[in-house]
Amino acid sequence: MTLDAVPPPPRRIVVGVTGGSGVAYAFDLLAALAASERVETHLIVTAGAKQVLPSETDRTLHDLRSLADAVHDDRDLGAPVASGSFRADAMAIVPCSAGTLAKVAAGFGDALVARSAHVFLKERRPLVLAVREAPYPRPMLENMLRAHDAGATVIPASPGFYHRPETIDDLIGSVTARILDHLGVAHRRSPRWKDPEAGPA
Repeated sequence: MTLDAVPPPPRRIVVGVTGGSGVAYAFDLLAALAASERVETHLIVTAGAKQVLPSETDRTLHDLRSLADAVHDDRDLGAPVASGSFRADAMAIVPCSAGTLAKVAAGFGDALVARSAHVFLKERRPLVLAVREAPYPRPMLENMLRAHDAGATVIPASPGFYHRPETIDDLIGSVTARILDHLGVAHRRSPRWKDPEAGPA
């Protein structure tokens, strides 16, 4: 008697969007995840991100939310993603504001993005913080080190140039590609160093 193969469950990725500059990175990451096979995204947008969004893009909060499979209110500490029993595979905070970085570094979970990040650290699951600031003041540098030592991966939203970008989309894509790599999601978002077979899809 043969049993039908049971397909593996989709990878659950939590995406937090905070009030740091760089909401374009969040749109690009969510679009890439939406295009990936067997990926389920859970989105949390902070109040700060909602304020920054209209100053950086003509796209709306609805446009951002429409790219996710589930949306959670940052004020809802009772949301599923606030618990370690919720089986999620990885989390990215894109962009990660200096304030959110400080909360993650200190283990201060006063809202859902910070609380979810705390869960990923305590459960030893991948957590990516895409910080975007210039220059970095000492407290922020120290918080990046604390977050790193706690288990997070800090990826500055600093595009590479070895793939000879021709558009802003190319620049954004190089950062998205690095984030996807650390989330464990297969992609062809941006060419890899000296790998002509791994160009954009």
